[in-house]
Amino acid sequence: MKLQFVFLHAIFLVFSFNFLQLSIHANALGNHSDRLALLYFKQSINSNPFGILSSWNDSVSFCNWPGVTCSRRHHRVTALILEGHNLKGSISPHIGNLTFLRYINLQNNSFSGQIPQQVGRLFRLRHLYLTNNTFGGRIPVSLMNCSELRNIELYGNRLSGDIPREIGNLIKLETFSVIKNDLIGRIPNSLGNISSLELFRVGYNHLVGTIPVEVGRLSSLKVFGAGENQLSGTIPSSFYNLSSLVRITLVDNQLHGNLPANIGFLLPHLQYLAIAGNELSGKVPVTLSNATWLEYLDLPYNKFVGKVPTSLGNLLNLKWFNLDANYLGSNSSHDLGFLTSLANCSKLEVLKLFSNNFGGALPDSIGNLTSQLGKLDLSMIYIHGSIPSSLENLINLNLLDLSSNLLTGDLPEYLGKFGKMQLLRLNANRLFGKIPSSLGNLTQLFLLNLTENKLEGSIPPSIGNIKTM
Repeated sequence: MKLQFVFLHAIFLVFSFNFLQLSIHANALGNHSDRLALLYFKQSINSNPFGILSSWNDSVSFCNWPGVTCSRRHHRVTALILEGHNLKGSISPHIGNLTFLRYINLQNNSFSGQIPQQVGRLFRLRHLYLTNNTFGGRIPVSLMNCSELRNIELYGNRLSGDIPREIGNLIKLETFSVIKNDLIGRIPNSLGNISSLELFRVGYNHLVGTIPVEVGRLSSLKVFGAGENQLSGTIPSSFYNLSSLVRITLVDNQLHGNLPANIGFLLPHLQYLAIAGNELSGKVPVTLSNATWLEYLDLPYNKFVGKVPTSLGNLLNLKWFNLDANYLGSNSSHDLGFLTSLANCSKLEVLKLFSNNFGGALPDSIGNLTSQLGKLDLSMIYIHGSIPSSLENLINLNLLDLSSNLLTGDLPEYLGKFGKMQLLRLNANRLFGKIPSSLGNLTQLFLLNLTENKLEGSIPPSIGNIKTM
């Protein structure tokens, strides 16, 4: 029995020794493969102005080369980080041999050529950052085999073709950003499979078609950006099921239809809503006031009608409010009543109402708006009467546009107190009297337009103090 135990123990020792030798041999082969792959990568670089790759040679282990990180156990390359070194060249196909690679960051360089199909062999890859280069060609379909991917950042390149429909295979993906490329085709329906997706940004491309209904299944989504494309149709009702949404950007597409009346209850965490330049219609929903985190509300160049809800004054975090170029109001004296409620918005910096159907006089409550307000555009909204004295309170204005209205009376002397003013347009009204000499105090002014009024007298010499015009 003792002899049998000794025999089995000897066999175990022989097996362990052979396994150790095989492991050492495999690691040696892997290390050699990684080193060669990195040298091929260096060989594909034709400009290395900051010398980051100069020490990539046999004087030190490749694991100690700048930009390279290796695992402690296997001494295999796990990260390649060469961001912002102004490298020029292409990515060698041999990058596919770095099979332990989890993290690639080559953003903010001048890489060109195509992203090699061989990246699809990097089955451990989790993070791919190639932003702000000049990569062309298609997004490799093989990349969709990298099932561990969490982040794909490819914005600011020259990529063309479709977004691969196989993107739905990346069920662990959290961010996908391809802004500012030349992509065409549709947003894939398979996107709805990625329940982990938190950020989806495809703006500034040439995408067409509708927003897929399947997007409504992205229960973790916080950011949806698809502005500056040619998307059409309506925003699907399933989209408003995404209660986690914080930021929506759909500017300059061809979308139509109404915003749901209960949008503020459906999207209570919304901070940024930018849907300018579409064909959206109907009323501005009263319930937007329920989205109390809203900071940026940008609805211009659509077909919205009716009254602006006074409830929007409950948006205490609002900084940007733009309703330019819609059909809001009914040319009545009560149209601008909502301005009174906006006095509650103490963080408001920009208010733009250009080209709507408002009417009546500009209410004195305009002066109750926060003194933080920097830009106020009330041009082409059919307001009449005089410029209210309370406007003097908005001392931090750098842009004031009241042009193309029916305003009468004198130009207020207090206009000269707006020391930060850079653009002042009061043209195309019925203002009369003299030009106040106090305007000479506006030393940062680069545009002053008082034409098409009934002003009289000479131009004050103090205007010569303005050296920026």
